[in-house]
Amino acid sequence: MKLYYSPGACSLSPHIVLHEAGLAYEPVLASTKTHKLADGTDFYSINPLGYVPVLELDDGTRLREGPAIVQYLADQAPQKNLAPAPGTLARYRLQEWLSFIGTEVHKGFGPLFAPGTPEEYKPQLKQRLLSRLQWVDGELAGKQYLMGDHFTVADAYLFTVTNWAQFVGLDISQLKNLAAYRERIGARPAVQAAMKAEGLLK
Repeated sequence: MKLYYSPGACSLSPHIVLHEAGLAYEPVLASTKTHKLADGTDFYSINPLGYVPVLELDDGTRLREGPAIVQYLADQAPQKNLAPAPGTLARYRLQEWLSFIGTEVHKGFGPLFAPGTPEEYKPQLKQRLLSRLQWVDGELAGKQYLMGDHFTVADAYLFTVTNWAQFVGLDISQLKNLAAYRERIGARPAVQAAMKAEGLLK
């Protein structure tokens, strides 16, 4: 398998899951600025939408969209329990989390990175994002991970997108449950390995 990624982007989430699952893969750096691979290949020929992640399977089939990719990866290593079994209510709870993180948190950061976003609009965007993260903070009370005591692919995704707070000036330090959770996730060997592979940790 090949994972097309850009350092620190949302592709860090499947990168973490690949390490957690212990699956063999080839990382392929895809610049989100130039949309070129190291060998000069136009990334738009890999993903016409131009963004990461993309997972290319051994037969050449390509999967886009992080939540779909991480569930696929989890199902390749069921013994790791990175996602509940398909068809169970717990699996739908996982999908509920993945959808929430994607639409309410991940997408909330987007305009804060966009150069064209008017400065006067940013406080409103940050407040909305903070309100979503305050809710998550409450959900984490008394829990190790989003789904309880067991790490899942949703945790890889939430950890990845909340990393971005530091780059857009969003102060989440007062969210104590989230801060402790992020520390737990960041200490996992697979998370450290994925971040090192992307040059995010020494």
